[in-house]
Amino acid sequence: MKITKLNLQDTLPLTCSRSGTCCHGKKVLLNPWELFSLAKEKKNSAREFRDLYTDFGGIQLKFNGKSEWKGQAACSLYVDNLGCSVHLGRPLACRLYPLGRQIQSDEVHYIYEGEKFPCLTDCSEVLGLPQLSVGEYLQGQETEQFEKGQDEYLELMQNLADMAFSFLLDTGLAESADTKTLQLWQALGSETPEVLAQRIGQEWIDCLLIPEISMECVDPISFVSEHTVLLQNKAQEQFGTLTSNQEFHEASVLLMAIALHLTRGIGANPVVLAEHWCAEARGFMRDK
Repeated sequence: MKITKLNLQDTLPLTCSRSGTCCHGKKVLLNPWELFSLAKEKKNSAREFRDLYTDFGGIQLKFNGKSEWKGQAACSLYVDNLGCSVHLGRPLACRLYPLGRQIQSDEVHYIYEGEKFPCLTDCSEVLGLPQLSVGEYLQGQETEQFEKGQDEYLELMQNLADMAFSFLLDTGLAESADTKTLQLWQALGSETPEVLAQRIGQEWIDCLLIPEISMECVDPISFVSEHTVLLQNKAQEQFGTLTSNQEFHEASVLLMAIALHLTRGIGANPVVLAEHWCAEARGFMRDK
């Protein structure tokens, strides 16, 4: 499918109609800071919100409401005759819709799929509203903090993968003629989110998606920084005394699974990243 890239100055029918059509039949993925923002707006604890309104440990909103728009189910947070019940805390995917956000070579692009702009067919009432440039729309949707949070979690995702690399490359495991670690890395990229969450286990899922961080922490950079420390401390506690290659293998696979589960939550492609990280590891192993 064709991907159209937009400049911030491009003018499109981007005014939010509040009709709720964008709240039906979609897949809305969450990073942990977005989950906390939604929970705070809903006046739930993060755990309560996760268990009530998300799937796969907290990386995706449930869409299990009434099927009133083209037979598609509503988001679990959508309220009839009102709209989004957590509009002020909504995640980046909702703020950007119908746009996507793509990073290539450290450059951010705003995109949409297909030959025709989605709102022209899915939400035709916007045609009667004033049009906005992409930049004006982003400003009105207050995306800046949420984009910062997404970028910080991209970095955390890489940090988790780096820990998986260290257990493969810096422990003697790579020199042991090990082949199963990279085979499992590759397979993890294609596992369903349900299976990957089960593989990771509840304790790590909770640390990854509902970390014990104060609900008053509203700055995404501080939130992710604190989250990074919590994950590093947990890894040190669990893996700091490993000695055998089998233990290093298990630690490497678990940390890669955690990185790839977060990958899905921030809207990246786990298959592509698993292949990329496997290729990088093979390159390091050849150079040793």
